[in-house]
Amino acid sequence: MNAELVRIVDSIARDKNIEKDEVYLDLEQAMESAVRKAYGQLDEVKVSIDRLTGDISAARNGEPIDMRDLGRIAAQTAKQVMIQKIREAERGSIFDEFQDRKGTVVTGTVSRYEGGALIINLGRAEGFLPKSEQIPGETHHPGERIRTLILDVRESPHQVKIVLSRSHPDFIRRLFELEVPEVSERIIEVKALAREAGYRTKIAVSSIDMKVDAVGACVGVRGSRIKNIVVELGGEKIDIVRWNESSQILINNALKPAEVEETALCFELGRATVVVPDDQLSLAIGKRGQNVRLAARLTGWDIDILTPKEYNKGLDDMEKVLSSLEGMTSEKIEKMMAMGIISLGDVEEIGVEPLMKVLGLSEELAQQVISTSSEAAKRLMAEAEAAKAAAAAAAAAESAATSVTEGVETDPGIRLGKAAEEAGAVDGATVPSDAGDGPKPEAPAEPLGTEGVQTPEAGASQQPA
Repeated sequence: MNAELVRIVDSIARDKNIEKDEVYLDLEQAMESAVRKAYGQLDEVKVSIDRLTGDISAARNGEPIDMRDLGRIAAQTAKQVMIQKIREAERGSIFDEFQDRKGTVVTGTVSRYEGGALIINLGRAEGFLPKSEQIPGETHHPGERIRTLILDVRESPHQVKIVLSRSHPDFIRRLFELEVPEVSERIIEVKALAREAGYRTKIAVSSIDMKVDAVGACVGVRGSRIKNIVVELGGEKIDIVRWNESSQILINNALKPAEVEETALCFELGRATVVVPDDQLSLAIGKRGQNVRLAARLTGWDIDILTPKEYNKGLDDMEKVLSSLEGMTSEKIEKMMAMGIISLGDVEEIGVEPLMKVLGLSEELAQQVISTSSEAAKRLMAEAEAAKAAAAAAAAAESAATSVTEGVETDPGIRLGKAAEEAGAVDGATVPSDAGDGPKPEAPAEPLGTEGVQTPEAGASQQPA
């Protein structure tokens, strides 16, 4: 009985997470390769290992042989084949294990950086965190424990490549499942999520239990639950909003903390026009448009933010232009507004078919409405550009005039001359600005004396040229 072989096979199978029968098969193939190496590649070789006792029986061309008689070279061949087979089996085991865990969060230890990518030790394998999947501005040090999302698992000839991510939106979703029991138990459902890694995330949640407040449960007592997630993400801001089946209410919730006055939806264009007060405009748009951009991705609508003045101007312009067309009554224009068409540009984009289907217009009238709206929109845009250019030119001229005035006032010589005038200089004579640092006035041309010094006539006024 070869108990030592059985013990070694059990140890390899346990450490490498491989089936014992697979290890025995690899050993048998390695020994068959060793026999062929010793006697010949064309020989018929059969090696079997008893799974219970570990006894080895080998036959060559039907005749039994003793494996101990093969020699050192054959034994080395068996060793190399066995190592290769076990590595392949281990690689397959690792691939199957992490393939099943794809999309879940794992905890590992930072090993090293390789060309900007982070190599993370996950125990049986190493994970690869590319630069593109890291949170911008975040740094890690060797030995640091880190949470990541298994994004993809790829099998290569020499290793299993496990691609990790910390910037993927699903990473936020899995963190909520870990920190909020109601999410993992499916009492609270994450309906939508939009993220700009390292800066801000918006997440819409709803509860199937009327007694459970979805937003409150995700935030936790005094923000305890959301605080753990924010710390894990390095201070990234997270907005938790309440989900609603009504797109209009959902858009209003998604744009918080800004207050919305009115929302107009145009289903044909997939666009939502949101009216906010002037003092809420910057808050609704957010820093570099971040708030409205995330709200658009969260709700699936293109969102335009307008002030009441801009909104009313668009409606007035559209009504003024379209009411001049024969066949366009006020009721039809109001129907267009109800469709979410609130400007001449929207009329141009919507096309002929919706106007014919919803408003009952003829094809000719629909074409005329679109062409007229397009021409009017271009004209109004040109007028706005001209007014803008004129305002800019006026502002530039005013700025230039102010600069000239300021330059005159700040000239030291002029200031000294003004001081002399105020002091009551006699005979209209002015004080030259020799004492200052400004430009000196030139004296009138006079004949030079014998010493080359100008000798102005007595009592003449020395005005600068």
